[in-house]
Amino acid sequence: MLDPRLLRTYAAVCREGSISGAARALNISQPSVSVAIGQLEGKLGTTLFERTRAGIVLTPAGDKLRRRAEMMEALVRDAEAEVARAKEGVRGPLTIAGTPGALVSLVPQAVEAIEAGGRFELNILERSDQEVLDLLRRGEIEIGLGTTGIETPPADIEETSLLQDPFALIVGRAHDGLGPAVTLAGAATLGWVMPHAAGGFRRQIEALFLSGEVPLPRDVIRSDSLLTTKAIVRRTAHVCVLPHGVVAAELSIGVLRTVRLTGVTFRRSIGIRTLKGRPLSDLAADFVEAAAKVYRQ
Repeated sequence: MLDPRLLRTYAAVCREGSISGAARALNISQPSVSVAIGQLEGKLGTTLFERTRAGIVLTPAGDKLRRRAEMMEALVRDAEAEVARAKEGVRGPLTIAGTPGALVSLVPQAVEAIEAGGRFELNILERSDQEVLDLLRRGEIEIGLGTTGIETPPADIEETSLLQDPFALIVGRAHDGLGPAVTLAGAATLGWVMPHAAGGFRRQIEALFLSGEVPLPRDVIRSDSLLTTKAIVRRTAHVCVLPHGVVAAELSIGVLRTVRLTGVTFRRSIGIRTLKGRPLSDLAADFVEAAAKVYRQ
């Protein structure tokens, strides 16, 4: 069995990019770090990294171990925090991350469902799809939320789709004269607000135009902020495509309106991603169950 202290030292070397940096971060001597790495390599029978003038370069085996070392650090950190909160009668902390639309669609009702179980601490991060995967692999979050079903998930990621939320063309009062439906080609001539991040949402919108054999709009504002996107559409003649649930409040008071895109089918699946092989904490498991239960009703 590997000594957790050696893994902690190795994680510091990877994080700091050098033996000397790890020594400073851990407040120990450089020879002590070198000895620890030597012991780790001897135990595993492989070289973990090469030293260069610019720092260290991980070998394939070293990169695999880096992920495990980071996860171990995160598990220890989470265990300490969970025990400390338990002394105060608070569950958690649970940290989740997701794309803006997925967070809006999934989190509020899931939180409403689990709060009957007592006090808890929940940290919510807004990130791109790729950043969510990186955070899962480093053990910094337990649950990722995002658009699902677009492509086969990576081998180390579990993906569960929970909700089908239809997309619609969203317009403001500047388009009061626009009818209840419009063709995709007609909509493409308008000014648009589209996502900037190269994630699942952007790929879905681009696939919409590709499947409809319509060129992407040229008059485009790129924004990954839902609040900014909705504000722009409210105040200008720009339009956007968003899931119906994300704009439900604005639709209810009439400041935004949905327009049906004819001749195309455009739906999205939203769900949860977790890291294979990592057991969920009690609060994380309850969050997943609450989210699934809400959308089974």
